[in-house]
Amino acid sequence: MSRKFDDLVALQQRLLAPGGCPWDRQQTHQTLRTYLIEETYEVLDALDANDPKKLAEELGDLLLQILFHAELGRLAGTFDLGDVIESIYLKMVRRHPHVFGDVEARDAAAVLKNWEQIKAEERRTGSHGQSSPDRGSSVPASLLDGVPRAMPALMRAHQLTRRAANVGFDWDKPDAVLDKVSEEVRELRAAPPADGDHLEEEAGDLLFAAMNVARFLKLDPELALRRANDKFEARFRAMEQEAARSGRKMESASPAELDTLWERVKSAGRETTP
Repeated sequence: MSRKFDDLVALQQRLLAPGGCPWDRQQTHQTLRTYLIEETYEVLDALDANDPKKLAEELGDLLLQILFHAELGRLAGTFDLGDVIESIYLKMVRRHPHVFGDVEARDAAAVLKNWEQIKAEERRTGSHGQSSPDRGSSVPASLLDGVPRAMPALMRAHQLTRRAANVGFDWDKPDAVLDKVSEEVRELRAAPPADGDHLEEEAGDLLFAAMNVARFLKLDPELALRRANDKFEARFRAMEQEAARSGRKMESASPAELDTLWERVKSAGRETTP
């Protein structure tokens, strides 16, 4: 018999109560930021590994982080778990008018379009239908409002350009996006080598353009880059193993020898999963 949700809530309350865990009682919303990020990435690793048992475990760790924040809010008198649940419940009803209302959505694309329109209206009025108190009347609402600056840069670039694309600010064909990548490569090549700021700007533009290639092809750039990272790591590990078998050290090999080793591993397909 599985533990009930209330049991886990009570456990977290006990940890934060007087006489509970000294470490837990020292934590704040800010000190828990790192753990929230770590647990999120561990969930992603479990998904990549296609391991249901591990996924259930990691989702539990992530759930605990949510309960931790909710209990800190309750103790501070700012919000509690009921507010967290009520907020997401109302949001899901509000953003699914094709299920809970009379709006029609024939396919997933229509659902996403409606979703973005509803989110834009929420940003304009506030999620509860009231004018947002955080925006001066002289500053118009933007489609880009609400994209967190704390997001990893690749994810934030994806969100920003995806929102812009929703109103038609996008390329019309894949070749045009690839042409933009080529343009940014040329500009990076032309940047003065001694001008670090200019190089950083042009390198950023190139990365931004490359991200848009994945987005335009309806791929998740974060997942695409994760896959590329895994492939590089697996091939480099295979290089290390190949060098060790021949009695060589990677650090003493010349660039040409390393390139040869890389091509050998690549052509043989001898990647080793980390």
